[in-house]
Amino acid sequence: MSFTKKLFDFFSGTAMTIIGGVFLIPSLYFFLTGSAPSFYFSLIDQTITLDPGWITVIICGYPMLYLALTRLIYQRWVSSALLITIAMIASIYIGEVFAAGEVAFIMAIGAILEEKTIERSKKGIKKLINLAPTQGRRLITKNGVSSEEMIPAETIQKGDILRVLPGETIPVDGEIIVGNTSVDQSIITGESLPVDKTAGDSVFCGTINRFGAIDIRATEVGEDSSLQKLIRLVQEAENNQAPMQRIVDKWATWLVPIALGIAVAAYLWTGELVRAVTVLVVFCPCALVLATPTSIIAAIGQATKHGVIIKSGEALENMGKVDSIAFDKTGTLTHGNLEVSDVVSFDSDLSESDILALTAAAESFSEHPLGKAVTVHAKECGLHLPEASDFSMIPGKGIRSIVDGKSVFCGNFGFLEENGIVIDDVVSKKSEVLRKQGKASILIAADGKIIGVVALSDTLRAAAAHMVAELKEMNTNVVLLTGDHKQTADYFASKVGITEVHSELLPADKVSEIQKLRNAGHVVCMIGDGVNDAPALKTADVGVSMGSMGSDIAIEASDIALMGDDIEKIPYLKRLSNATIKTIKFNIVLSMIINAIAIYFSVMGYLTPVTGALVHNVGSVLVVLNAALLYDRNYESKKNKNANKNENKNETEAPVPVNNDKIVSNTMPTKCGRFAADEE
Repeated sequence: MSFTKKLFDFFSGTAMTIIGGVFLIPSLYFFLTGSAPSFYFSLIDQTITLDPGWITVIICGYPMLYLALTRLIYQRWVSSALLITIAMIASIYIGEVFAAGEVAFIMAIGAILEEKTIERSKKGIKKLINLAPTQGRRLITKNGVSSEEMIPAETIQKGDILRVLPGETIPVDGEIIVGNTSVDQSIITGESLPVDKTAGDSVFCGTINRFGAIDIRATEVGEDSSLQKLIRLVQEAENNQAPMQRIVDKWATWLVPIALGIAVAAYLWTGELVRAVTVLVVFCPCALVLATPTSIIAAIGQATKHGVIIKSGEALENMGKVDSIAFDKTGTLTHGNLEVSDVVSFDSDLSESDILALTAAAESFSEHPLGKAVTVHAKECGLHLPEASDFSMIPGKGIRSIVDGKSVFCGNFGFLEENGIVIDDVVSKKSEVLRKQGKASILIAADGKIIGVVALSDTLRAAAAHMVAELKEMNTNVVLLTGDHKQTADYFASKVGITEVHSELLPADKVSEIQKLRNAGHVVCMIGDGVNDAPALKTADVGVSMGSMGSDIAIEASDIALMGDDIEKIPYLKRLSNATIKTIKFNIVLSMIINAIAIYFSVMGYLTPVTGALVHNVGSVLVVLNAALLYDRNYESKKNKNANKNENKNETEAPVPVNNDKIVSNTMPTKCGRFAADEE
């Protein structure tokens, strides 16, 4: 590092800036009293008058001079620092040392305020980095004896078995193999309450094991862990610069000649050099330059602590301009997991519970997702499953098994007809109703007769409907883009209130639909979670991925990631972006108004370099403080929170509809025996 750079870093620090301010105080006193301290030097037999403001000029002015020259010489950039330097030199030339010191000091204060705003908004980043675990407790077995050893976190390998005690930080991403606990994973997902975990559940690196001891198998380690991915996403956001900021930088390049032109004109018109110098002082675009970066960084920090990772200032600005949001369905509006939604009996001697138990027993050997989902649901309901034998599976059609001495067939229409089972109109009509609701149906036959149907469906996220309604209240067009067939797409769209639906789309088709919206003049945001959504995420003006469960490819292709997969954050993100754009525009307008007024009063002679610097740089401080307010402002919707609380309450208190009556086909279970009406 060069000596000049070291000197820059030394003088631009907070401590040296404070020292510069201390020397400015007596300089102000001498300015107001018209006196100055005198020093007699015997070596030269001469008395020298030295204004303490010179110390301030050196300490606070050197960083401005350094920036101006390095940007001009090495970057070929006529920056705002150049105009500030010219203003300082001009003030010194006319003997206004205090004015020069004041300009330098207040600019240094503005820089410190900006830095503090940045540091404050980066608390989430620092917290993430500090939470990176340094060691883990690995289980080893030697000569049949198990023991524990503490090892550095970076040496943990995939497949290692680790023990995590209560209160310890989980060192890697993993899967619980032994134990039950609750995990505080707010740093990753933003969830305020610990999440219950048991064997088979996944846990994230950097989260805290709150209660029971657990043994986990490492699945993602080092740079591949959730925490490290999160840190990289945040650092990407930190390193990107917004287009508005670049525009302001361009403004600074032509503001310099304009300022010089007005200053020369003021001197030629009035013949007073002081007025020209005052124009240079007040023309410094300090507030203009600070307007965007402070707002962007504060907003990114605000989003980070709410589990929303914004990877660039450009994404944040574009989100503020978005007027159309396109959603993928599976894994985005829905949970992406099939669950039993309907059980219907066509045999008066068999209840829905009987049908479910019989089907689950027959499917108990099946590896098909539908069969496994039925078996899991029946076990969650506590149903006794009869013994099954002689299992056989016909891929793409169904299964056959012997249950309680009965020959049971579970499958589609063609499979049952191939086995000589007659399908009457009642069964056909019921199956058609379920199909139109976007549900997958398994027909069940025993001893050559259809006895029931079990339907399965993906489940909507609890907040989906409220989220869509909230977006519409913000005059945002909402579109559904999905690869599902039309009936399924229309059914789910109707439940959340989306009227524009495009179904049966391949990845390239989603890209085409987004391009159509953009060509129509819309600013489009795409929200998805899968690999097939990556092209659309890249094509949209803003791509938002479901960061926790979404694919790595989708996350990399997106501009923003929702780390908790909480789509309720979409309205929050839109409000935050809108507020950021408004703050930036307000700050720019405020700085321009302050500059214009100050320039007028400078030309008219009402302001001096000292008072002009004070008026102008107070505006800079106001801009920085206004931007800082973005970090702590509340962008949550109380209406949406209350709605979700009521919905969760309804889901918990809903009655159990497993009895001898037919289960209504428009019900969707959120848990075993807990049904929530579609209208919810």
